[in-house]
Formats: sequence, C-alpha cells, structure tokens
Amino acid sequence: MSASGFTRRLIALTRKEIRQMLRDRSNLIVGLLLPAILILLFGYGLSFDVKDARVAIVLEDSSPTARQAVAGLQGSPYLAPRWSNSMAEAERMIRAGETDAILRVPGEFSRRLAAGNAELQLLLNGVDSNTASAIETYVTAAIAIPIQQQTDRAGNKPAGTASVVITQRMWFNEVGESTWYLVPGLIVLVMTLIGAFLTSLLIAREWERGTLESLFVTPVRPLELVLSKLAPYLVIGGIDLVLCLLAAKYLFEVPMRGSLWIIIGASMLYLLVSLSLGLLISGTTRNQFAASQMALLTSFMPAMMLSGFVFDLRNVPVVIQIISKLLPATHFMGLIKTLFMAGDYWPDIVRDCTILAVYAVVLIALTHRTLKKTLE
Repeated sequence: MSASGFTRRLIALTRKEIRQMLRDRSNLIVGLLLPAILILLFGYGLSFDVKDARVAIVLEDSSPTARQAVAGLQGSPYLAPRWSNSMAEAERMIRAGETDAILRVPGEFSRRLAAGNAELQLLLNGVDSNTASAIETYVTAAIAIPIQQQTDRAGNKPAGTASVVITQRMWFNEVGESTWYLVPGLIVLVMTLIGAFLTSLLIAREWERGTLESLFVTPVRPLELVLSKLAPYLVIGGIDLVLCLLAAKYLFEVPMRGSLWIIIGASMLYLLVSLSLGLLISGTTRNQFAASQMALLTSFMPAMMLSGFVFDLRNVPVVIQIISKLLPATHFMGLIKTLFMAGDYWPDIVRDCTILAVYAVVLIALTHRTLKKTLE
C-alpha cells in the first residue's frame, strides 16, 4: 500500500464526511450551538451572588438616632432598602414577594440604645434559605458600623462592645432547610422533562417511520391528532406529579401550605404547556435526533438554569432576566414555591396560571398549524 494512495483515499473520505456533516444541520447544532449556549448559560445565567436585596424598613422611632442606625443600609451595594409605613404593609409586601426582608426599628429604640440594650427585629423571607442567610449577614454588617460610631460618641460602652441585638425570624422556612426550597423546584424539572422531551419524539418518529402518511387519507383533523398525542402523556405526567407530591410530603417533609387542588391544577396546566412545546418541536423538526436536542436546549436546560430553580434571577444581567421572563418554567417555578412555602396568594395564582394558559393555547395552535399543511 503506497503512501500516496493512502493520502488520496483519506482526503476523499474526509471531504465526503465534511459535506455530509454540513448537510446534516442537527450535527452542527449539537457541535457548535450547544457549547455556545452552555457557555452563555453558565457564564451569565449562573450566579450565587446576592445583589440589591430588597429590605423594607419599618421606622417606628422617627428620631435622628434611629435613622442614623439604619443609614448604613442605603450605602450597601448588596441591599436595596425601601421605607414602609407600618408593619402591616411590610408583611403584605413580604407575602406578595415584593421584599426579601423586613427590618423593624421599635419605638423605644433611641431610649434603649442610650441604655445600651437596644434591639432590632429582622424578618427574612426564608423560601430561599441561602439568600436569606446572605441578607442577614449584609444587614448585620451595614448596621454594625453606624451603631458602633454612635456608641463610641455616647461613651456609655467601651469601644468594640455591641449595644444592639438583632432578633431574626425566618418566614416560610422556619428551620432554614434548603430541601424545602429545592424540592418544589424539582416538580418543575420533572414536568419539563417528561413533557417536552418525551413528546418531542412523537410526530418526528411517525415522520421517520412513514406511519403519519397513513392518516392523510382519513378524516382525522390536525387538532384531533394533537389532542390524541397529548392525552396519554397527560396521564403519565399526572402519575409522576402524584409521586413528586408524595415524596415532598412524606420523604422530604416539605410543608404544603397552599391548596393541594391548586397545586395539582397549576402543575397539570404547566405539564400541558411542556407537552405542547414538545409536540411543536416534533412537528417542526420531523427528525427524532434533532427534536431531542432542540427539546433539551429550549426546555429542560433553561428550566434548570434560568427559572430561579437554584438562585435568585435578580442577580443576573438584565438581558438574562428578560429571557427568563419569557420561559413558562419561570412563572411556574415562582408559583409552585409560593404555593408550597407561603400558601394561596391569589394575585400570583391568577397571574401565573393565566400566563401558562396563554402559552398552552399558543403552542397548541402553532402545533396545529405545522400539521395543517400536511393533513388538509
């Protein structure tokens, strides 16, 4: 075997493989687009930092001393303080998710500070225990410096001795268990996986096997075909949902403060969205391999990285925040965690369920459109 013959054959085979690779767009997507998306997701979307944490300040003591004590919060890059007129208003804000913590300055603060035994109350939204712990650290540090300065000027305590005690309470997650935060989010990932990923193969499989053509001569309508594809996987998704709820309740002992029927209804609505997305991908690509990769890129990975499953989305760049708001998983993630940890907060329930319903209708309509040209 001559070296020149080997070289010619190698070059000819390489050219053939290059042309075949360029014709197969699914390979290019996996080889080039997937790594780029992973880099962007992990580089910009993954952040465990806490920035601009919202802290509602209830100032029941309006003296200059009390205002000076909380002035350090306004200079912290990690905190975004806002004034609240009363504890009732602040509690409404934390229940509605409009603030992450409440710092209450009691009416006798100035008098007790002069006596050396002042106290502040810090209420934390414990749905995300990691974020709550970080906010507690930032608030404590922001208060320590001005309090120490006042104490040193007053001269009633030796320098370096604290005169203010911060009493901390954790709302919605009293024990600070990260499991309480993660397990409800796992329901979102399970619904996304069995929804978009499995159904993304259905229509594409029939196109590849040629079985879809047999329906062309029947009176079957596109909408009937779409609904028939969705029905079995809605049943499977319902079974998986029951397993998730049983595990959350009895295995991980996560509190379920919201209505069980609302949790089930919202979860099934999101499952319908995921199934519809998978069918749309399947009907558009008509190739099982390409459909599975597209489902992974457009549903499961964004649901895991950009829905707020692991970290607070407010800590990522604005562009990533905008993209995350376009994902159905983001709305369901916030809703399911609220239902588990805080209970039935109807403004969030109505808003997020309406958004999910719109997504379901739009995706089913688009899937119907991809099949309409073929069946009619």
